[in-house]
Amino acid sequence: MKRSSVFRALGGTILTAGLVITAAPFASAAPVHTETTPTAAEAGDQLSALKRDLGLSTAEVEELQAAEAEAMDVEEGLRETLGSDFGGAHFDIDSGELTVSVTDAAAVSTVEAAGANAEVVDFGEPALDAIVEDLNTVAEEADDSVTGWYVDTADDSVVITVLEGDTEAAEALVAEADVDGKAVRVEETTEQPKLLANVIGGNAYYFGGYRCSVGFSVRHSSGPGFATAGHCGDVGTRTTSPTGTIAGSYFPGRDMGWVRITSADTVTPLVNRYNGSYITVTGSSEAANGSSVCRSGSTTGWHCGTIQSKNQTVNYAEGSVAGLTRTTACAEGGDSGGSWLTGTQAQGVTSGGSGNCTWGGTTYFQPINPLLSYFNLTLVTG
Repeated sequence: MKRSSVFRALGGTILTAGLVITAAPFASAAPVHTETTPTAAEAGDQLSALKRDLGLSTAEVEELQAAEAEAMDVEEGLRETLGSDFGGAHFDIDSGELTVSVTDAAAVSTVEAAGANAEVVDFGEPALDAIVEDLNTVAEEADDSVTGWYVDTADDSVVITVLEGDTEAAEALVAEADVDGKAVRVEETTEQPKLLANVIGGNAYYFGGYRCSVGFSVRHSSGPGFATAGHCGDVGTRTTSPTGTIAGSYFPGRDMGWVRITSADTVTPLVNRYNGSYITVTGSSEAANGSSVCRSGSTTGWHCGTIQSKNQTVNYAEGSVAGLTRTTACAEGGDSGGSWLTGTQAQGVTSGGSGNCTWGGTTYFQPINPLLSYFNLTLVTG
């Protein structure tokens, strides 16, 4: 498949994009989303968005989606089968192939038998995740020029991003955390994190004069509601359109939250594609690095990109957020909390990013499965 320039992450200012109501209305008297006319610009359905944002043909998109679905199943199976020998996985959008890293050469045959490429690595995902956790413990000591860090399974390293000319600040953080410098790579960037939720009307929910977007409908023992970003309001804050109360918020540290609906609105398994149609969510299987991913938001509608890395820590001015997923998709203020999907599988809710949907950028999302687990929520599926 031909790789578009859209796949390249562009620099800019990292921002949290504002919650989005992506759960589309059922044909009922009390839908989750009470607006009937989308205010975000139409961005086309999933096929059109992938063609537009990734520079692919119809046939290439169909081939990509089939390969990604298979890769999800293979990765999930190998992660369970290999146990501690599993070192990570990444999907190549050009070839449609999945590569699984292993820390023991004896596991190569198991990977290849499952239909994936195998790569023997020195560190592997568990060891790299441990380095990220060590860095997280000294996050407050990081210089303001250090913008974040994440696991790059394709390169078998932890990447620390730092503003141009400040590499020494990243090296100082490595020393402070006392981690293996051989497993760390420093990259200079122009990205600088900040939070942002727009004060504008649109296809969204509102809290305290701000606007954010619904992620996914969920159920809890205390009642139905929706998942969203944690930075969009504190516990107990009232919301409107739909009417509810923020029942859980974890920010900073993570960027996860959920709203319990207190009105007669009905939760649905739908996500708005802003072209008059909706996607029915069928599960939350996690897509591999390199896979395509699409997001919905009340400011910019429906846009797609690829997953670049996981377990990203971003240093916002309001505090560090760990465990995010980095993507090439664009987003803008007001999109925070909106849903991310690969195919029909829920991936997460928008946290923040850099750039905009005119010239592109980098956007981060809070993975959905840790959010569901943390708040004891069940995803609404169809």
